[in-house]
Amino acid sequence: MSMCAAMSEMKTWEFWRAVLAECLGMIILVFIGLSAAIGDQNNSYPDHEIKVAFAFGLAVATLAQCIGHVSGAHLNPAITVGLLASCHMSLLGAIFYMIAQILGAVAGSAIVYGIRPETTHSLGVNKLNGITPNQGFGVEFLLTLQLVMCVLAVTDKRRDVGGFGPLAIGLSVGLGHLAGISYTGCGINPARSFGPAVIQKCFDDHWVYWAGPMSGGVVAALLYYSLLVPRDEHISVQAQVLFCCGSTMENGIREPLLEDVKDRWSRT
Repeated sequence: MSMCAAMSEMKTWEFWRAVLAECLGMIILVFIGLSAAIGDQNNSYPDHEIKVAFAFGLAVATLAQCIGHVSGAHLNPAITVGLLASCHMSLLGAIFYMIAQILGAVAGSAIVYGIRPETTHSLGVNKLNGITPNQGFGVEFLLTLQLVMCVLAVTDKRRDVGGFGPLAIGLSVGLGHLAGISYTGCGINPARSFGPAVIQKCFDDHWVYWAGPMSGGVVAALLYYSLLVPRDEHISVQAQVLFCCGSTMENGIREPLLEDVKDRWSRT
């Protein structure tokens, strides 16, 4: 029954529009962020870090307004896995979202690679700066933790944040970059880290930029919905969403990705 429900999800236009929105949004996000990161030779001064932080933060805030009502504007596998861990989207939806995000990041990185000046050899590949991989993991974990917790809080249907949701998420992204650029380049987004790494074929300590953010996203979801603001539904009821046992089933549990996303973002 759950497999049939999951397959029926793929037959809806809403599903594929959401996947396309994630891919397109990721292309734009990576293009803007990497362009800001490599577009100035003044790479060693704090003003560059501020510029990059603002570029990523404002891009996320803008894209959240553009596609938030279509896909939820995850634009980050760590956010997607966090929502999956909190039973807010189906397993199938999460897989396709992450594939779209990764492809979008690679495409965005390829575009920046094609238009960058000949004198510029960088592509914004994240690298550890004077810290060990374990320390880098800790930085990425904590910075992603605050980001995913912010996303969960502002999209929580039990509270009303007015129209400040996208801005709050953008500020959270900017905050992460201000704190983390000097140490890890601030990944907090495995797809963003993967895109330029593929183009440049540079995977030094690349596991840090997957393990840190993904685990941070899962822990943020568990902290928020298990300890800070527990949900009323029993875990067995919540888990039915993972297999898309939603509007196609008689139990009335709906898939937030396709049916609640407009409602969730209309409140932000």
